[in-house]
Amino acid sequence: MAVLAIMLGLSVMILSLAVVKGFKSEIREKMRAFSGDIQILKYDLNQSLETSALKLDSNKLQELKQSQSIEFIHPIATKNGIIKVNREVEGVVLKGLDASYHWNWLKPLIISGNIIDFSDEQAAQSQILISNYTASRLKLKVGDDFLMYFVQEPLRKRKFKIVGIFNFGVEDVDKTYVIGDLNLVRKLNNWSEGEVGAYEIRVKDFKMLDQQAVQIHEQLDIGLKAFTVKELYPVIFQWLSLLDVNTQVIFILMLAVAIINMISALMIMILERTQFIGLLKALGSSNWAIRKIFLYQAAYLIGLGLLLGNILGVGLALLQQYTHLIPLDPESYYMNFVPIELHLLDVLLLNAGTLLICLLVLIIPSMLVSRIVPVKALKFN
Repeated sequence: MAVLAIMLGLSVMILSLAVVKGFKSEIREKMRAFSGDIQILKYDLNQSLETSALKLDSNKLQELKQSQSIEFIHPIATKNGIIKVNREVEGVVLKGLDASYHWNWLKPLIISGNIIDFSDEQAAQSQILISNYTASRLKLKVGDDFLMYFVQEPLRKRKFKIVGIFNFGVEDVDKTYVIGDLNLVRKLNNWSEGEVGAYEIRVKDFKMLDQQAVQIHEQLDIGLKAFTVKELYPVIFQWLSLLDVNTQVIFILMLAVAIINMISALMIMILERTQFIGLLKALGSSNWAIRKIFLYQAAYLIGLGLLLGNILGVGLALLQQYTHLIPLDPESYYMNFVPIELHLLDVLLLNAGTLLICLLVLIIPSMLVSRIVPVKALKFN
């Protein structure tokens, strides 16, 4: 029972850590792919999803591009619109990109068609990418066209051709955004050359995101502000942080079950061998020498439980990682399968921590040996 408790406890801890890390990594990378790590926006009272015009000084823009901590920077702009097709109406936000955009992060999320071709400036303004969610609602596919109306004075409309369909698996993105050409947004808003809605920045080290945002903000003119992806999507990142609490609770419960079972097993072993302990004491063995015998036996049981737990936990994790056997509801979990991110260092630390904690805790019940009196023990039957 002690071996079984340690095996199940360790396997559950390995799976919990792998799943939580997988969730956080998958969702974080999706949000980074769509919004970048940092966005430079105009700091005003605009609360809509439609960005206000800004123009970054060319020298500062070049300085940001040459920064060692920044992977890339590119301009974007957003514009509210209404799609009307097949007697259906859908409100969306057009996100405009240009030829400098890095598609490496978005390409894996395109499930049909291709990206916008910016080689022909005029043709690019009529091309658009829509989400799988929007395509399903409006019964659209790659190659179809539709009219989009832009709510402004005067009302404007444009005809678009679908060149690709993407699936982020994040409801906030899939329900809201379509992707088009930045120059079209400039024309619709009557912006001058060089004016954009925002700049998206991707940093090389996401762990330094907050510090990088502060440094970038200090370089900007008054009226501009650097927002991190955590600030742009606070609900999603707060939810991800809560997953760490769940993992900690699982760790504590699993360790508690394993420790209680090991303590019970050790006490049973000591009580079953009372005469043996009395004989060793009569022959001159010290309490610590006898305690070590039982601690070695406990270490063997723990080691066997850890071995079986690793086989079960790592095996199930690898099975899920390569087969996506367990599905999820993408509307609730932002993805259609349970993600796994397994690291050798995490497994080794879990094994070492479990072994160390169990052995340290077992020192206390092993002190029962010192309470056994040789005379009474040898009479024990």
